[in-house]
Amino acid sequence: MEFDNIKSSAALIYDEFIQNADSRTEDWLLMSSPLPQTIIIAAYIYFVTSLGPRIMENRKAFDLKGVLIVYNFGVVALSLYMCYEFVMSGWGTGYSFRCDLVDYSNSPQAIRMAATCWLYYFSKFIEMLDTIFFVLRKKNSQVTFLHVYHHSIMPFTWWFGVRFAAGGLGTFHALLNCVVHVIMYTYYGLTAMGPKYQKYLWWKKYLTTIQLIQFVMVTSHICQYFFLKDCPYQFPIFVYIIGLYGLIFLFLFLNFWYHAYTKGKRLPKVLQAQTWAHHTNGVMNGNAGQEKDE
Repeated sequence: MEFDNIKSSAALIYDEFIQNADSRTEDWLLMSSPLPQTIIIAAYIYFVTSLGPRIMENRKAFDLKGVLIVYNFGVVALSLYMCYEFVMSGWGTGYSFRCDLVDYSNSPQAIRMAATCWLYYFSKFIEMLDTIFFVLRKKNSQVTFLHVYHHSIMPFTWWFGVRFAAGGLGTFHALLNCVVHVIMYTYYGLTAMGPKYQKYLWWKKYLTTIQLIQFVMVTSHICQYFFLKDCPYQFPIFVYIIGLYGLIFLFLFLNFWYHAYTKGKRLPKVLQAQTWAHHTNGVMNGNAGQEKDE
């Protein structure tokens, strides 16, 4: 009886909560309820932390060179497309980069922004392949808490973003993330192509700096909300979530930067660069250590 009461109360709370959702996105794939994505994320975590390593324990690591090349440049193409759509649906066609509200109308521009937000959300499931490739290649040391946390929390939180606030100032970090992913996955794609392309990767030492700049920009942009005199943004909770997320990852990346620098500075310059790349470039994406295989 007590369990039934709890279940009924939870159902009432959820019904009241979902009443404020965006009706335009309710019938889109994975948008009807947070349950399907929760199952997918739980299965992902279980596979990459438990089932996958056990399956691969007595098996030979897969050679995924060709797959990784196609995958990485596929993500580059998708990220470029999302950059374009974010720009054309708001960030380059009217947004002020200050108090930009969500447009809940059915205008072509508003629907375009909502669709781009959904595509960005769905791309987070595609990027789970980063970790799966680690497992299949028996690179289990790369399956860190930070890596799994990032790939799990992004789709989970973005379900609520698409369902409640598909547009406005809360999407700036998504645009920046797409820009960074174009750069990062280009690097990983070239790395997967083998040693003869290493000469084109002179810029890899700047990847961590680019990521740090991303989190500084995200945090700075979202925090201006607290200093605006009048900004009736519809769901302030997302401001807090994005700000906290930006600060957490800024701190974590600064921590990686500090340890990579202090540990690497005692090494020859060539090894410093290799250590720098190993500690930082693969933290959030699934291809760290590829160059070691070549």
